[in-house]
Amino acid sequence: MPNNKIKVMLVDDSAVVRTHLSNLMTAAGFEVIATASDPLFAWPKMQTQWPDVLVLDVEMPRMDGISFLRQVMAHRPTPVVMCSTLTLVGCETTLQALAAGAVSFVTKPTQGLRDFLGDGGNGLVDAVRAAAKANLRAMPVNSGAPALSKVAGLPGAPGLPNAVNAPGSRLLPPVPGSPAALAARQMPMPAATGAMAATTDKVIALGLSTGGVQTMEALLTQLPRTTPGIVLVQHMPEQFTASLAARLNGLCEMDVAEARDGDRVLPGRVLIAPGGKHMRLERSGAQYLVKVADGPLVNRHKPSVDVLFKSVAQSVGRNAVGILLTGMGDDGARGLLEMKQAGAQTAAQDEASSVVWGMPAEAIKLGAAGRVLGLQQMPAWLAKAAVTG
Repeated sequence: MPNNKIKVMLVDDSAVVRTHLSNLMTAAGFEVIATASDPLFAWPKMQTQWPDVLVLDVEMPRMDGISFLRQVMAHRPTPVVMCSTLTLVGCETTLQALAAGAVSFVTKPTQGLRDFLGDGGNGLVDAVRAAAKANLRAMPVNSGAPALSKVAGLPGAPGLPNAVNAPGSRLLPPVPGSPAALAARQMPMPAATGAMAATTDKVIALGLSTGGVQTMEALLTQLPRTTPGIVLVQHMPEQFTASLAARLNGLCEMDVAEARDGDRVLPGRVLIAPGGKHMRLERSGAQYLVKVADGPLVNRHKPSVDVLFKSVAQSVGRNAVGILLTGMGDDGARGLLEMKQAGAQTAAQDEASSVVWGMPAEAIKLGAAGRVLGLQQMPAWLAKAAVTG
């Protein structure tokens, strides 16, 4: 009988980690075909038997995980799950790995590592299972080149501020007390209830999970700074979203920042929900603000796409545009349905262009997606949806 088990290879410089991960993978029903302490030991073993999924540490002696990842992807594209320690350096390196082709990642704690490695609910089993089903042909090829306007300081479009000098920009903060500084933070006003019937201000809401870093970069780098404000949830732990926002800010025409409680949603600006916190949208007068706060997991996630989308449905209504993109699970599907029922224009990513067609597929099943779009179609659709009701 054929062996249909997912074949996994583990590469980590810690013998303890390799042992515990091997036990975890075996208990989950996977076949651990090999382990190695670093990429130079791993490579000849892979030539003998190639894994379905490679679990790869980020920081290792002799060859780092990113260099090895690039070698693997150039030789034979393979689903890779990065396993890194939650440090600032680890965050930045892991994001580079995701941009280079890794499907997803799991963070190892600096304390309580043994308990974490023995916990079947630590996310690694789910990540490996999703990676085995990943559509690597849909993985966007990102250039990593910074946006020209951010390099050359090109002026903004007529009537709009330069993205790097926009109110609330993290690159060039406005002078305290200046009009720009006052505009950057909303003056205290009573929160409004419900959405306005019509407004010139649109809000775009995006939700992503597995495969989302590459997809996000491919989409956001195609959007001009005239694009309406974007609020976005990407399933990530704390610390990673700050590094992600900084990376995207250097690549995109739009100003990209990790959201802070009270930040305004402005044209030409992308606010990413911080890892470990939920982000909601509220209306204050004719303006929109994000509320960032702690809370219980929703659909096993924090931040949750459903939390954001449901608040957008309530506060923005027909003036919103929502897209659910690549990701494992069903987070965001019900929220997108509420957006559609509130009159928003909605879409879900198609299977062919999704790295993991889980969240978009669930939205389509619920009838939440007004359109089913390939990733390459989305910039043009957003441009049109942003100016129509």
